[in-house]
Amino acid sequence: MFVSPAYAQAAASAGGGGFTAILPLILIFVVFYFLLIRPQQKKAKEHKLLLESVRRGDKIVTGGGINGTVIKVIDDNELSVEIADGVRVRVQRGMVATVLNKNEPVNDDKKGAGHGGEKKGLGGLLGLFGGKK
Repeated sequence: MFVSPAYAQAAASAGGGGFTAILPLILIFVVFYFLLIRPQQKKAKEHKLLLESVRRGDKIVTGGGINGTVIKVIDDNELSVEIADGVRVRVQRGMVATVLNKNEPVNDDKKGAGHGGEKKGLGGLLGLFGGKK
């Protein structure tokens, strides 16, 4: 008579233990999602937008570590990059690691626009820090 109620209590507690055994796994997955998966997806989305916005005149670094300037966007997958004076290579757009310097779109009628003010402002800063004016 004492044995039957003991078995009934043990069976009831075992059913509740199944959920508590799965709960830590669920919590671990939630932590992994917020600390690893979500930031990686955000970074991949930003890199995709960066690759789509590459245009002529941008200074880039390829996945192999080569610095260069985009001379021509050939198509959706290929760029012509000048890595030295007169040395041009074709690079897959996906191999662009970073864009160092985003430039305004190059227009042939406004080639020299915007450079005079930059020199004047820089000269003022150099004068302030003891540089030649």
